[in-house]
Amino acid sequence: VPNVTVSLFIPYFPPTILQLYEPERNQDWCIPFSVTGNPKPELQWYHQGQLLEEQDYIKTQIHESTESEYHGCLQLNIPTHIHNGLYTLVATNKFGEDQKNVTAHFMLIPDVEAVSAALTPMLVFPFQVYVVVGIAGVALTGCILMLIFLKYGRSSKFGLKGSSSVISNDDDSASPLHHVSNGNNTPSSSEMGPDAVIIGMTKIPVIENPQYFRNPGSVLKSDTFVQHIKRHNIVLKRELGEGAFGKVFLAECYNLSPDQEKILVAVKTLKEASESGRADFHREAELLTNLQHEHIVTFYGVCVESDPLIMVFEYMKHGDLNKFLRAHGPDAVLMTDGQQSLLVELTQSQMLHIAQQIAAGMVYLASQHFVHRDLATRNCLVGENLLVKIGDFGMSRDVYSTDYYRVGGHTMLPIRWMPPESIMYRRFTTESDVWSLGVVLWEIFTYGKQPWYQLSNNEVIECITQGRVLQRPRTCPKEVYDLMLGCWQREPYMRLNIKEIHNLLHSLAKASPVYLDILG
Repeated sequence: VPNVTVSLFIPYFPPTILQLYEPERNQDWCIPFSVTGNPKPELQWYHQGQLLEEQDYIKTQIHESTESEYHGCLQLNIPTHIHNGLYTLVATNKFGEDQKNVTAHFMLIPDVEAVSAALTPMLVFPFQVYVVVGIAGVALTGCILMLIFLKYGRSSKFGLKGSSSVISNDDDSASPLHHVSNGNNTPSSSEMGPDAVIIGMTKIPVIENPQYFRNPGSVLKSDTFVQHIKRHNIVLKRELGEGAFGKVFLAECYNLSPDQEKILVAVKTLKEASESGRADFHREAELLTNLQHEHIVTFYGVCVESDPLIMVFEYMKHGDLNKFLRAHGPDAVLMTDGQQSLLVELTQSQMLHIAQQIAAGMVYLASQHFVHRDLATRNCLVGENLLVKIGDFGMSRDVYSTDYYRVGGHTMLPIRWMPPESIMYRRFTTESDVWSLGVVLWEIFTYGKQPWYQLSNNEVIECITQGRVLQRPRTCPKEVYDLMLGCWQREPYMRLNIKEIHNLLHSLAKASPVYLDILG
């Protein structure tokens, strides 16, 4: 049989949307469609009458096509209530256009006020129950007393004693370091501090400056020796900043190291030395003395000869990591010799080097049963040769005030770095630190951008509690973004182990050499 070639002529015709289905759930969400037309129609989507700008998490995909038919869907990655509403598909070619509508309901609109109430000490449901029950009890007692008065016609012999308990919003805590009591024990009111929140039947302390948080099972060494430094050996140079607890200064410290006459240090002062403040100060000093690691800022000791009380830390030359990242981003230039500009943008290998150092510090904290609770680039410091250490002098609440969500008048929560269980239930664990580490990776690969910078705090709460995650940064390798996604699993037990994260980052960093000469 001879070969025969047949040419088929497909006439040109305007597009027709054959089908536009309601959204269906597969791996993500999908609005399926079938379109015909020749030449191939251009597809555009509108949401609530507004042109929909396609991005990584919402885009058109064609799964199957013939000469003039196209079958696909609008793919939505973890949509929330803000994506509910009317979707319009418009198919256009030079011979005409067609359009169809479909209504999508992905998720119920959350009660943002309810979420905020869960974060606000004075608006927690069980407390309201106690108030209502208390009022009812007082009313019932009043009725009984009235009956007694009416029955006996004289003053009652029964005395009525009233008591009240107040949850204070004053901040008199001096230390960011708190011990988590055993789950079987309920802490006393003196242990809880002024910012206790009633959640369910358990009172949970809310920490103004949650630097390190001791887990159950973590015990300070009984022989902890805190080094005491003479005040005349500390010479202040200049102020570095001011935080929730006092000012931080650059200083010279004499007779601290046997190898050097003096070294530069960072000095943290305590504003007010109340009795409880002093107790917290000494407790923090003991805790920091026990935290010794190459990627945790070194704590040298205290000076308690007179007020203000002082803590002495090592000085990190390049300041906090967030400012460092911004200063070495795509738009950063460094003037040299007053003539030419030299780009000093961080390379991918340098970013990996930074990331694996932070992960190493977090592995150590986890091994010591400590939860950081506020891990972010603003709370990491950069020294010479791109040495990065975890540390927080309590300044960030002022310098980075937009990074925190104010609750109950003064309590500040870093919600953009917090997982759903920490936002909704104040549950802080090593797994919640893993989530924060994923956000830190995102910060590093965006050169210090604020997570969810395009959203308000309430919108951030909605997104996180409903399953949305940050998008892959433009400069981020797929392996690193996959690692971030492993940190952002909704269920804490499904998140990557902190040691796994460090090993992966270490392997990636080792695979690409780091050049540090311009960053010394």
